[in-house]
Amino acid sequence: MTIPTHPARMLFVNIPVADLERSKAFFAKLGFGFHPGFTDETAACMLVGEQASVMLLSREKFAEFAKLPMADPTTHTLALYCFSVSSREEVDTVAQAALAAGGVEADGLEDHGFMCSRSFFDLDGHGWQVMWMDPAAAQQGPAEFATPTQDTGTVD
Repeated sequence: MTIPTHPARMLFVNIPVADLERSKAFFAKLGFGFHPGFTDETAACMLVGEQASVMLLSREKFAEFAKLPMADPTTHTLALYCFSVSSREEVDTVAQAALAAGGVEADGLEDHGFMCSRSFFDLDGHGWQVMWMDPAAAQQGPAEFATPTQDTGTVD
């Protein structure tokens, strides 16, 4: 695995939401927690990993940071958010929890053997993908796990 240039760097992705409490409840049902020191009535810091968070911001709060007009995520795709889970089974568990909590399925199961995923839209229309990748494939790269195809050059 490549060593990151900035190993201590943290990632904060900011997204606007129409109803902060409703969004917090939705993501809590998917197993996410929130950092209380960075959560108030206008923003919630959703913990994704050790160094990665998603800031759910009220539209008003988001507008304070944005320099351009805010797009409607139900009609325009500006980004797709993907997070990993620890097993194939957890892909289904999280996706089913998203649908049960009011999310909408975007794509069913995509299974590539060494990796699988499912996608959904959250309550505001943001596209999310939950994925699992074989740890060895993550270390070595997917080419090592691709099924080789042979072309014998003969015609049947």
